[in-house]
Amino acid sequence: MAERPALRALGVIPARGGSKSVPRKNLHPLGGRPLIAWTIGPSLRAKRLDRVIVSTDDPQIAAVARELGAEVPFLRPGALAADDTPDLPVFQHALAALREREGYVPDAVVHLRPTQPLRTAEEIDAVVDLWVASGADCVKSVRLVAEHPFKMYRVAGARLHPYLDTEERRRRGPDVPRQGLEPVYLSAGVVDVIRRETIEDGSTEGAVVVPYFADPARYVNLDSDRDFEIAEGLVRALGREGEL
Repeated sequence: MAERPALRALGVIPARGGSKSVPRKNLHPLGGRPLIAWTIGPSLRAKRLDRVIVSTDDPQIAAVARELGAEVPFLRPGALAADDTPDLPVFQHALAALREREGYVPDAVVHLRPTQPLRTAEEIDAVVDLWVASGADCVKSVRLVAEHPFKMYRVAGARLHPYLDTEERRRRGPDVPRQGLEPVYLSAGVVDVIRRETIEDGSTEGAVVVPYFADPARYVNLDSDRDFEIAEGLVRALGREGEL
């Protein structure tokens, strides 16, 4: 009986040069290292990743990534590195470039955002294993949120209107104990695994999406200077300084 082909899980670290909130964010220091190092290190140690590439438009980020051991097989076009560029065309570009240049076709793309620096190699492997076991189009890391949309509003015509204008919301009103509401989850962006065909079909999720519940103790989303201050505290508390 022929052996089953090895899984090709391609780790993709998107790291564009521009950033409005924190200038040069992907190279901003955290714990004495550039931010992107905190994603490259665990990604290279993960056993379930076939390759780890950085998709960037920035030559300096590319040079740092190569020094840290990641592949940078191409520079991303500037048109795919704008503030409002979504993930899908970035992945599609990476897949097309690797196919055309090397004939490399992975089974899945593993999305690894530099703005989530406290993930571990074991966590990456666990999400890939879950994707394989579930047969899903996508495994998405999520976190429980306390700010329930049942209690949220939108503003229209200088007036507040329920964000969820449903019969249940009108009947119960906003003052419902959180424990009595269905749990709601937000995309955590820690590790997402997406079937290659799903991306080629024009989606970053597909029809079947399975959750991976991110560890809230290690969750931080770096989008401001204050977020970096929080992350520095977490790095010290978790003892992660010497891990890379």
